[in-house]
Amino acid sequence: MKQAETTLAIQFRNLTLGYDRHPAVHHLHGAIPRGALVAVAGPNGAGKSTLLKALIGENRPLQGEFRLAVAHERIAYLPQQSEIDTSFPVSVFDMVAMGLWRRVGGFGGLSRSQRDEVKATIEQVGLTGLEHRPIGTLSGGQLQRARFARLILQDCELLLLDEPFNAIDSRTTDDLIALILDWHAQGRTILAVLHDLERIRRYFPDCLLLAREVIAYGPTPEVLTAERLARARAVTETFDEDAPVCHRHPEQEAV
Repeated sequence: MKQAETTLAIQFRNLTLGYDRHPAVHHLHGAIPRGALVAVAGPNGAGKSTLLKALIGENRPLQGEFRLAVAHERIAYLPQQSEIDTSFPVSVFDMVAMGLWRRVGGFGGLSRSQRDEVKATIEQVGLTGLEHRPIGTLSGGQLQRARFARLILQDCELLLLDEPFNAIDSRTTDDLIALILDWHAQGRTILAVLHDLERIRRYFPDCLLLAREVIAYGPTPEVLTAERLARARAVTETFDEDAPVCHRHPEQEAV
């Protein structure tokens, strides 16, 4: 898949990722175009979260490289809810206001207009009246709404969402999908790790199917076939956790 670099959001060049020299994702090669709405699918242990964490610089490649068309401060990352410490004493308002950090800075205070912006965003995600509640008292759906409100204020070009609908109610899921579709309509690039294949088929035009390596990437109906899903399961189940880093360079682009 050859495209002008100005139309690309992410380029992968023989990218291999892992921990302690144990590879978790092998030989990604290709590109994600700007403005794409991509579901990242695959079995547990397929390397989906590892890929997103690499894109934000949390782990360095074992081999190869990737290139981003946007500056690091224009990337918004939503980790899994299980990675959030809800015991930290912060209110809904303050958590959402963190989305303005790039504009306010570490030591700046919020102006009246910025406080109004935070309140309007909290209202947008349906949390009016909960501004002063500690985040530890929220339900899973309410917490996810607050985290999406923070994403709205970050106003980034590239959004990386790790299991954004996990363990939340269906109404919240529908509301958050509507936000994602609105971001996509604005031309933002979105990668979301998801497990619900029917939801992927319904809302995500493109899909990257991972199983420690790329099984397929492209239009969702062509990627999520029974044959390719079976191959993804088989590859993940037979993967050797203690395998050394291999040095094969792919002959064809896989993404």
